Amino acid sequence: MKRGMSGTFVTTSTTGESVRAFVPHKLPPNPPIQVFQDLQRLLELATLALGRLDSVSLLLPDPNIFLYAYIRREAVLSSQIEGTQSTLADLLLFEINEAPGAPIDDVEEVSGYVAAMEHGMRRLRDGFPLCNRLFREMHEVLLSRGRGSEKSPGEFRKTQNWIGGTRPGNAHYVPPPPDHLDLCMSDLERFIHEPNPSYPILVKAALIHVQFETIHPFLDGNGRIGRLLITFLLHHGQILSRPLLYISLYFKQHRTEYYRLLDLVRSDGDWEAWLVFFLEGVHETATNAVVTAQQLIELMKQDSSKVQNLGRASISTLRVFYALCQRPISSVKELSNQTQLSFPATMKGINQLVKLQIVKEITGNRRNRIFAYESYLKLLNDTP
Repeated sequence: MKRGMSGTFVTTSTTGESVRAFVPHKLPPNPPIQVFQDLQRLLELATLALGRLDSVSLLLPDPNIFLYAYIRREAVLSSQIEGTQSTLADLLLFEINEAPGAPIDDVEEVSGYVAAMEHGMRRLRDGFPLCNRLFREMHEVLLSRGRGSEKSPGEFRKTQNWIGGTRPGNAHYVPPPPDHLDLCMSDLERFIHEPNPSYPILVKAALIHVQFETIHPFLDGNGRIGRLLITFLLHHGQILSRPLLYISLYFKQHRTEYYRLLDLVRSDGDWEAWLVFFLEGVHETATNAVVTAQQLIELMKQDSSKVQNLGRASISTLRVFYALCQRPISSVKELSNQTQLSFPATMKGINQLVKLQIVKEITGNRRNRIFAYESYLKLLNDTP
């Protein structure tokens, strides 16, 4: 449905030139969203897929095992959209103080994403509301080190920014001027917490994501915070008991269409076209996550059975194995700390896992060796 522009242009001056900046109308859209038949069908499919995803996590021996690596996979994908080159293996190596293959700035950027996510989830668990203050806190953690650390971490911008182009005058998009930010973000916060919700939480998450990206309240890191916001809204809205839905891969695979639809909302007010794209993405992402979780469950079941056949040696070896399920790249020292086994006992367990061809040493060194649960990593990396 084409409603016309979903905001107004205001003239502002920045870097010595006059430009037109876009200030969005507050949510919800007016006229309201038309929930036509195909849109209703997609909403039902996406909701069912999220329900299956939430349920499958209960089948895992420890849901945190899946969550640890899955969150890091999302951090890598979300940061790759912003141009980083680091991989999941690079991040896991970085977290055990080993030199990653990618530039250190790239890996620090990805690590910041993980830290921001964990900070936000911790605050929500403690009863803190999903609000602008939390967004700023997460942003501060996100940009605490590496690239972007000089771009006002934890603060809404006080200068004009722009997207695309070499300067504001030839930019693809110019967000609201700084003096409009407080009102824009206050309106967004009110919509998040409206007492009588206008739409189901999945639809609200779609609307809020576009609005956040349109406001672009930070000098850097808007895309990453905006994508995290989707997961946080679904968790906060009790659709997901754990933060298990990450849509960055879908946005990355359909990047051109993603940006086209954001522009279409701004220029024509066509929220329905965006919602179709978004709900298809939620359905696809949740369905793939369920498949990945089921494959990981089956892999861990098969490999743990091999370990259990070791007899007496299986007790400590299983502890090492489950530690590697949580952190699929690790050192003997890290595994010893994690399992609270002695270094020799941990080393013995690792050797048993190597003999069973479950684990592989990846450095080729005689000392300070690093071991990887390669089948587990391959499942995560090969997920469509």
